Amino acid sequence: MKDIVTIVGARPQFVKAAVVSKALSRAGITEELIHTGQHYDAAMSRVFFDELGIPAPAVNLETGSGTHGKQTADILEKVEDWLLQQPALPKALMVYGDTNSTLAGALAAAKLHIPVVHVEAGLRSFNRRMPEEINRVMTDHISDLLFCSSDNGVSQLVKEGITKGVHNTGDVMYDAVRIFSSSADDETPGLFKGDERITLPPQFYLFTLHRPSNTDSPANLQSIMGAIRRSGKTVVWPVHPRVRKQLDAISLPENLITVEPQPYLSLLKLLSACEGVLTDSGGLQKEAYWLKKRCITLRDETEWTETLDGGWNQLAGAYEEKILAAIDQKPGTPWKQLYGNGHAADHIARILGEFLS
Repeated sequence: MKDIVTIVGARPQFVKAAVVSKALSRAGITEELIHTGQHYDAAMSRVFFDELGIPAPAVNLETGSGTHGKQTADILEKVEDWLLQQPALPKALMVYGDTNSTLAGALAAAKLHIPVVHVEAGLRSFNRRMPEEINRVMTDHISDLLFCSSDNGVSQLVKEGITKGVHNTGDVMYDAVRIFSSSADDETPGLFKGDERITLPPQFYLFTLHRPSNTDSPANLQSIMGAIRRSGKTVVWPVHPRVRKQLDAISLPENLITVEPQPYLSLLKLLSACEGVLTDSGGLQKEAYWLKKRCITLRDETEWTETLDGGWNQLAGAYEEKILAAIDQKPGTPWKQLYGNGHAADHIARILGEFLS
């Protein structure tokens, strides 16, 4: 068995693994990847392994979709079975972020007395109606090594009585932006609307939407679409697979260009070229900040509270008037560095190497 087993299952985790796995290899730490299959659409999974050079997973558990409870239980059972079938247990098991794959992998490891390593620990939205918030809290409380993106994460863990094994390493997503931005500069996004290829507009907003609080609410969808329509801005929307079935039931603005989900490099290209961002994604809020783009977050809260300083990120929820007001508002303070120096993965590898030895 390798030194460490890493659980991945969703798009943001593939991007994080792309930089951390390379850092582990440079540090002489052997790793095996388990793909839970939580994201199984090729545009949300396989393409990331291909373009980012992520090591091939030892197994794809092919979990697929389902209710949160069913999906988490299915992943937990399959991860545990796979671990028990190996000749020896790993020295540690690493998980990223806040997905069902994260919690299930951490639970499987903790019950087998395998030390749990949580990358992106200490985040809180303080909204327990978000499944991701439950996953974050529970994972942190059963982890042995907790790698935080900022001092805010460290402080939050202290408030919850977690002090052992806590480190502020910076954010591995910043590593990815730093490393892959030059490749993205040469990328030509494959923008298609149906069979028609779309030329990238000279000025546009980048829009993403995937959280059930928005995608499963016709009222929220219509309110967001109303704001986009009234803004008059050209908006490019890579449509998440979860939302495809709702498109026929809502009125899409004429200034909205819907395209297929984009690979990471194409999305970075879109992000670097856009005027601003409309999103309910956690990761895209940070990526927008690092590339000095204004972000309007279509939620009532954010885990990344530092990005709110100076108005670089604004919380607008799914409220039409708030979204319109945010689009017209510019940042009030100069940009400053957040979430480390872009070398979080190497920091993590050094600490993990000491822990394993």
